[in-house]
Amino acid sequence: MTAVFVIPGDLATVSGGYAYDRAVLAQAPAAGLALTHLSLPGAWPHPSSHDLEEARRRLAATPADATLLIDGLALGAMPPAFVAGLSRRIVALVHHPLGLEAGLSPPRAAALIENERGVLAHAARVVVTSRHTGALLAVDFDVPMDRVVVAEPGTEPAARATGGGAPLTMIAVGTVLPRKGYLHLAEALGGLRDLDWRLDVVGGLAAAPDETAALRETLDRRRLTERVTLRGAVTGAALDGMLASADLFVMPSLYEGYGMALAEAMARGLPIVATRAGAAADTVPDEAALKVDPGDAPALAGALRKAIMDAGLRARLAEASWRAGQNLPRWRDTAARVAEAIRAAEGEGA
Repeated sequence: MTAVFVIPGDLATVSGGYAYDRAVLAQAPAAGLALTHLSLPGAWPHPSSHDLEEARRRLAATPADATLLIDGLALGAMPPAFVAGLSRRIVALVHHPLGLEAGLSPPRAAALIENERGVLAHAARVVVTSRHTGALLAVDFDVPMDRVVVAEPGTEPAARATGGGAPLTMIAVGTVLPRKGYLHLAEALGGLRDLDWRLDVVGGLAAAPDETAALRETLDRRRLTERVTLRGAVTGAALDGMLASADLFVMPSLYEGYGMALAEAMARGLPIVATRAGAAADTVPDEAALKVDPGDAPALAGALRKAIMDAGLRARLAEASWRAGQNLPRWRDTAARVAEAIRAAEGEGA
């Protein structure tokens, strides 16, 4: 099989979505898929008319019989008429619907949801990263379930975390965006200054400058600047080391299409405090995490207090997290599922 993977922006961008795309490209040959990468420049998911025109030019240059696997960061923002005019087989990859990104104005969110509903009608198959997202697309985006293929992100084996001793070390991983809920986490931590802990926030700080500024202001106002360190984007061995020495993983997100950082935490057997944010509620078994509703800072503070104060509870959560982590899909499994979606789309178009 041959296909073109259409991805907006810099493929090296540090985020869960781009990590997924890179892994699928790397594993595609083993799945029997000749997958080439086509980059789209521009301000996706808010493209200008120039961005759309350049996208049209690049997509028109692909082979006429090619299947286009298009990342949802671009596809969800393309007008339906634009997509219909491509005259190519299309397989959509939806990490999570664009209109569910936190921080959007209600009119913009509604417009993105309506646009993505129209675009997905032109996809022969829709690859999603969780069963939750697949069900959401069926109910709210009119995507027939027989066109949905679930390809959960892969997680490779990792050494079990050993913890860092005193003070208790917490880690949260994810780009600083409104959807990631860091402002709620900062408010929650403001009520825990009587306990001995510190937190590393690992994630890019430039994607949403206003959110980063608001987070810094909240940390300062809640007198947490000596306890919470914004590390910026950390990858590779450095991130592995930080996860290995952590005592507790925290995810305060408002919505997740899967929660790759949670899977990485489970691969290392970290105890978890997390929100029931979209698919994340299913990604982590209940016995591996203390879970609270998204956006509920007092409940998050209560769960964190329990986990920080009770070493026995953390040990039980850690054991369940480790067991769950050993059964997570690998990236080869992810690529195989993506290849199945493309194969099904090409079979229908034959």
